[in-house]
Amino acid sequence: MHDRPEHKPLRPSWRCPNCGILWPCSAAKLRLLGQYRNDRPGLLAHMTKVQEEAEADLAKLNPDTALPDLTPRFVGWAEAR
Repeated sequence: MHDRPEHKPLRPSWRCPNCGILWPCSAAKLRLLGQYRNDRPGLLAHMTKVQEEAEADLAKLNPDTALPDLTPRFVGWAEAR
């Protein structure tokens, strides 16, 4: 049996430790869509909370830099199409 890599955010940078890209990576999005397959409002609420955590972490990492709008990254992809 092969262990599947975890695609959870590496905090406080909010990058995927496996992909190295900004989290949520494609693998994380697919996992979350599967977890919340029958609860899109729950997914949106979860991702809104996660976005707030990311904003707090990223603001501490870069106190002199204005953060971009993180909504497309964290919530926009999860909205119903």
